[in-house]
Amino acid sequence: MAPPDLRYTKEHEWVRPAGETATVGITDYAAKQLGDIVFVELPEAGRQLSQFAAVGVVESVKAVSDLFAPIGGEVVEVNGELATRPELVNEDPYGAGWMLRLRLTDAAQLDELLAADDYDELTREG
Repeated sequence: MAPPDLRYTKEHEWVRPAGETATVGITDYAAKQLGDIVFVELPEAGRQLSQFAAVGVVESVKAVSDLFAPIGGEVVEVNGELATRPELVNEDPYGAGWMLRLRLTDAAQLDELLAADDYDELTREG
């Protein structure tokens, strides 16, 4: 089950809002679908991101997938640990495997994202 305190995209990114900033990563479902993640390319701090724009790449032993910005904002921090330990995304996608932090430009964009129950329904198999 998806953590209830997060918001989700149909492309399997999550957002954890905290005041004027938000942490972003990919979901456990996405990490499992990709398999062992071997490389993560993230945008530089200071870059302005538009909601739903491609902003990076996640590479696994199975595939290369784009990373999309679930909300717009300025990148204030990236998870530098992923450069040497990309497997953190598989091991702890909602914790140590986070990808970037944004300063929100429009918090109302969070309302366009899925709640945990809706994301669970989207990813329910069978």
